[in-house]
Amino acid sequence: MVMEITQVLLNAQSIDATVRKHAEESLKQFQDQNLPSFLLSLAGELANEEKPAESRKLAGLILKNALDAKEQHRKFELVQRWLSLDVGVKNQIKAFLLQSLSSPVHDARSTASQVIAKVAGIELPQKQWPELIASLLSNIHQLPPHVKQATLETLGYLCEEVSPDVVDQDQVNKILTAVVQGMNANEVNNDVRLAATYALYNALGFAQANFNNDMERDYIMRVVCEATLSPDVKIRQAAFECLVAISSSYYEKLASYIQDIFNITAKAVREDEEPVALQAIEFWSSICDEEIDILEEYGGDFTGDSEIPCFNFIKQALPALVPMLLETLLKQEEDQDQDEGAWNIAMAGGTCLGLVARTVGDDIVPLVMPFIEENITKPDWRQREAATYAFGSILEGPSPDKLTAIVNVALNFMLTALTKDPNSHVKDTTAWTLGRIFEFLHGSAMESPIITQANCQQIITVLLQAMKDTPNVAEKACGALYFLAQGYEDVGSSSPLTPYFQEIVQSLLTATHREDAGESRLRTAAYETLNEVVRCSTDETAALVLQLVPVIMMELHKTLESQQLSPDGKQGELQGLLCGCLQVIIQKLGSSEPTRAVLLQYADQIMQLFLGVFACRSATVHEEAMLGIGALAYATGPEFAKYTSQFYKYLEMGLQNFEEYQVCAVTVGVVGDLCRALEDKILPYCDGIMTQLLKNLSSNQLHRSVKPPIFSCFGDIALAIGENFEKYLMYAMPMLQSAAELSARTAGGDDEIIEYTNSLRNGILEAYSGILQGFKSTPKTQLLLPHARHILSFIDSVYHEKDMDDACMKAATGVLGDLADTLGSSAASLIQQFPSFRELLNECLSSEDRSIKQSAEWAKLALSRVISV
Repeated sequence: MVMEITQVLLNAQSIDATVRKHAEESLKQFQDQNLPSFLLSLAGELANEEKPAESRKLAGLILKNALDAKEQHRKFELVQRWLSLDVGVKNQIKAFLLQSLSSPVHDARSTASQVIAKVAGIELPQKQWPELIASLLSNIHQLPPHVKQATLETLGYLCEEVSPDVVDQDQVNKILTAVVQGMNANEVNNDVRLAATYALYNALGFAQANFNNDMERDYIMRVVCEATLSPDVKIRQAAFECLVAISSSYYEKLASYIQDIFNITAKAVREDEEPVALQAIEFWSSICDEEIDILEEYGGDFTGDSEIPCFNFIKQALPALVPMLLETLLKQEEDQDQDEGAWNIAMAGGTCLGLVARTVGDDIVPLVMPFIEENITKPDWRQREAATYAFGSILEGPSPDKLTAIVNVALNFMLTALTKDPNSHVKDTTAWTLGRIFEFLHGSAMESPIITQANCQQIITVLLQAMKDTPNVAEKACGALYFLAQGYEDVGSSSPLTPYFQEIVQSLLTATHREDAGESRLRTAAYETLNEVVRCSTDETAALVLQLVPVIMMELHKTLESQQLSPDGKQGELQGLLCGCLQVIIQKLGSSEPTRAVLLQYADQIMQLFLGVFACRSATVHEEAMLGIGALAYATGPEFAKYTSQFYKYLEMGLQNFEEYQVCAVTVGVVGDLCRALEDKILPYCDGIMTQLLKNLSSNQLHRSVKPPIFSCFGDIALAIGENFEKYLMYAMPMLQSAAELSARTAGGDDEIIEYTNSLRNGILEAYSGILQGFKSTPKTQLLLPHARHILSFIDSVYHEKDMDDACMKAATGVLGDLADTLGSSAASLIQQFPSFRELLNECLSSEDRSIKQSAEWAKLALSRVISV
């Protein structure tokens, strides 16, 4: 039964591509012809001590990939495939896997650990392989340390694969006992201790009951804290990783350990190697995250019945924690600004300081100011940079009152530093800090403005000058300009930036053309800033925005030409940026009549460019061009009809793009834009669109986030084509009904599930609303009567769940009104059968949200024509 596959597995790793390809084909053929025998051969290879390590490792990896996949639908297929295999074959494979755990070859053991966990992830929830955990635990007491190490590794992977409710508490206790014993300081073998520490990290989700027991918790915490002092750096790092995980999973249990943890983290941050120090800082960042969440959720008012009180660990630790973090800021690396993925102690410390500022607010300012004042003018660049970084880090959290006076003094200093400081690191951080000042302390909501007529010109001059500096400094200067523009978003008809508009736009365009614009995200940042400057501009500069249209069109045209010459994909990113820029310009100019008329003169050319971008098909561009077309449709209205026949095939491609589901979601949104622009002129394309949308809904391959917008798209289509939607009712209504039944009850899901369910409900309600409005005043309204009871019972059951968000409340009252408005007196007796609608209306009428209130007032009026409200 078991074929000799050693040589094939070795060939599959050959440096000769032909040999490799041939071997891969042979393996695939074997798998397709006889799966049980194939899997058994792989497991046999992995367990056979006489085989080379390379073939054993690959056999294990192929076996692992036969059990699991990233895509949900593929994973489901593989799970079903394994479950349907012959029990005898599965038992042989599992015996081989367990045997491999005692192999002296590390790669074979480690691969077997992963495969066992994958099998456990499939079988344990099905109540199969009940003896697995017991047989693993019996291994722990075996003599060779490598068997113990492999078994602990397996237990760790198993905890990662299986959800806690699958393993009963008695087995959980045994697993934790084995793991914590393996971590103990008297375990002489470091490999075993490290494997145990990793395993604990994965098993923490199972330890709820154990953390609720004081003695067990004390024991676990003691062992973890001792492991942070191990002579082995990997064990110390893994132990701190456990502490970080404990800080978020068991925050409310930490009070009696926090002083000890502070001492060991402070020692690690000051003295230990970087990987360990980073985790020690991460512990405090994690505590900040927990406390920020609690303070946001409860708004700081902790009454006695508050579920998770905030222990204010950060506030209590401030006098010692802040000096420790400030010291880290002086440990910069020479080239950290050029390296996008850089992460070191100084950056981790600054990030943590920023989180501390958000946690404690004003209290941090007096603790950080002396450090800034002492270092900001020092000759050593490290001290100047650290002081600037400290200042930038504490700008979010404290109140504007506390910061405004300090910022007013600092602003001049920063502007000078950005022009004159000899060090590029200092300039980089200074530009970043200016961006933070404009982000958090500038805008129409501020009582005392930081930016005045007196300093506005100087700020712009300095930022535009900095945009000519090295790419990393220029990129940060773009960021600062972005927030500067954003702060003037609501200024009305006149913006302080108007006199500088042309110069700003010119400098940004110049930055995009720099030879080195590809470094430090500079080109992307310059276009993003240009978009924001345009978006926040006022009517005063509309003529200048119009002048931008041919400029950006020309740039896009150039990319299409060079793409034909060298289709290497480098143009793709630039096309995405240019399409995004055109989209913002179209939205800006299309929103007021005089400029819209001028914009429309370019519509034909813009559309041809977008179609040209589609023709060189690259996923990212596809998305921005799609958004651009949506904006163009909105601006041109019914005139857009002349482009639909050319564009339709790309629309269909977008709707079929399951892999890049964001593209699919954007395309669904564009269908909505087209419906609003074209109204009944979209009718000839509706069969194709509806067929594809219904196909998408019934597919298990499409990401679930695309489904709510598809439902709401049904509403857009019905609104556009009115009674012509009749032929789709028999397909759309059952889909809506089954989704409505699914989403009516969230049954105690977590926040993410509730959020998704609300977006699904909202999509369904928008569909009902569009369909009801589309059929209003047509002879065919009676076609909807059979569906009215279901629509009402959906609103009723969702209302009784008491977990609707604001958007859902508004949509539900809207549908009530639409139902009464469209079906009139024929729906009266039905509506009367659901008394809850009065409660829903009253709740919405007393809402503080104006749009909910307006929706409820309209619904009340519509209902009052049909029944007594």
